[in-house]
Amino acid sequence: ICEESLRRLEIETLDVFCMSRVDPNVPIEESVGAMARLVEQGKTRYISLSEAGAGSIQRANKVHPIVSLQMEYSLWSRDAESGNIQACRDHGMGFMAYGPLGRGFLAGVYRNLGQIPEDDERRRSPRFQEGNFEHNLELLAGIEALAKEKSATLAQLALAWLMAQGTDIIPIPGAKSRSHLEENVKAIDLELTEEDLSRLNVIMPPGAAAGTRMAEAQMTRVNV
Repeated sequence: ICEESLRRLEIETLDVFCMSRVDPNVPIEESVGAMARLVEQGKTRYISLSEAGAGSIQRANKVHPIVSLQMEYSLWSRDAESGNIQACRDHGMGFMAYGPLGRGFLAGVYRNLGQIPEDDERRRSPRFQEGNFEHNLELLAGIEALAKEKSATLAQLALAWLMAQGTDIIPIPGAKSRSHLEENVKAIDLELTEEDLSRLNVIMPPGAAAGTRMAEAQMTRVNV
């Protein structure tokens, strides 16, 4: 995979090579050892993990320094607060939060299930199933009220909340258009007070969202 990435990018060295999931059937020491050899060979400068549990982060760093962890983290997906973020801080790692807009839900893109195409992956997500979806919309209404008070969009508020969790938390939102990109960038200028943060924690505390963040089969491959 590393060699293919180098070939497609037409470069000699990657900045960061990330292991997308921890294989529960392979010792993390073995996987990281193989990645460390890529650093020794000059094929990548740093190595990273994705959706690794706190224990795996600690074990991995004993083999080779890990520069960052990529994990889903947002107002409605806060599993990372159960030890992953702290493990990163203990080892001086950055934290890259993917899915910061909840697959568009936290940006207010979807207001009813009929908006979601039949072949869209959200159709298989527990949080976008009938019953769960409506419950989550009720939570979103409270967030939207605060966004209006702050003269911000839902997306900007969701991103500002993430950035308020620490300077080592780096949101990596997607953007299908230039306007979405520009909207997201403006979240940098949105300052949230302690009162705002407390209010958001009341509106959507950890575990408030109905449904797991991924389908059951996928959940067995995260936070390993």
